[in-house]
Amino acid sequence: MAALDGLRGFAVAAVLLFHAGLLPGGFLGVDLFFVLSGFLITGLLLGETAGRGRIALAAFWGRRARRLLPALVCAVVVTMVAMWAWGTPAQLRFALDDVPWVGAQAVNWHYIAEQIGYWNASDSRAFAHLWSIGVEWQFYLAWPLVVAVAAWGRYGERIVALLAGSGALVSLALTVWLGAAVDTTRAYEGTDTRAAALLLGALVATAPVRDLARRVPRRAADLVCLVVAGGLAVGWAMTEGEKAPRLFQGGLFLHSLAAAVLIALMAQVPGTRAARIAGSRLPRRMGEVSYSLYLWHWPVYLLLLPRLSGLGDWGAAAVAIGVSLVAAAVTKRLVEDPVRFRSGWACGRRGPAAVAALALIGVTLWLAVPVPVLGAGTVDISRLR
Repeated sequence: MAALDGLRGFAVAAVLLFHAGLLPGGFLGVDLFFVLSGFLITGLLLGETAGRGRIALAAFWGRRARRLLPALVCAVVVTMVAMWAWGTPAQLRFALDDVPWVGAQAVNWHYIAEQIGYWNASDSRAFAHLWSIGVEWQFYLAWPLVVAVAAWGRYGERIVALLAGSGALVSLALTVWLGAAVDTTRAYEGTDTRAAALLLGALVATAPVRDLARRVPRRAADLVCLVVAGGLAVGWAMTEGEKAPRLFQGGLFLHSLAAAVLIALMAQVPGTRAARIAGSRLPRRMGEVSYSLYLWHWPVYLLLLPRLSGLGDWGAAAVAIGVSLVAAAVTKRLVEDPVRFRSGWACGRRGPAAVAALALIGVTLWLAVPVPVLGAGTVDISRLR
């Protein structure tokens, strides 16, 4: 859907501006990504259940791997080489430390276990942004199993809706409880606490919510979308990370709920102005490269922004975003799409074989590159709390 691609574009733009220090609440774009993922994945699973009577789990996971792994492997290997060539000793050391966890799709739990604060240590971690990719992968592994069991039978979609809604509320309770700690990394990066956004997206993909959304008149849907989108924009502009006192007391949940309402109305009410705006050319094109753009932007920022300080905040950000966009477009065209659609150079088994070979190169680099020893004058900011 063009409108949902456009929402991806807005979400990744918010994250890009946040990491450049230009949009205080832009990190909330990640929550919009989560809601979109929950909605789209659950819709695919329920559609397969309705059409075939069952979910081919191995095929589903294979499609997810083809969609996500090629760009991830490419970005990780190139980032390791770039950090070796141009990064600081701390950046290289932490990149080597984090790579196995990135490969296991569990880097979020690595950061939690090591008490690496997201809000004050990410500028030494080239893979700090991949915590959210780990959360999504873990969701992709667990949620299809739930849907495969729950969606069977006459009332299957109602049961899935009940499980998604109740699971989101449990996740909210965990967020409130764990978010009261001095260090909010556990609440912010935990799969169980961030599951609320994914499950709210899953909820609005089920038949009870779809049917309800379709009954909304187009004018009313436009008004609701305008109010909700305006509220999201204000949140992105005004929220200041962990300094927002109510972020972990329901703020993240309300943001995700608003995003879920917006997605449901755009997807189910035809012809809304909000959907036409979101699906317009620029946000849609951004959304189409959003995954690779998200993978590339943070390593590019780490290497370029300190070297471009003479251009000012906006000038440096513009150059770094431009480089990230070029890397994302090349990755999508030459890596993502050929492997995903088994086309061009990646026909047959060549795509998976090439990705496996690149991953092997990455493992070899990880083993071969010497781990820098941080000197006495080097500050390990991951321990500054």
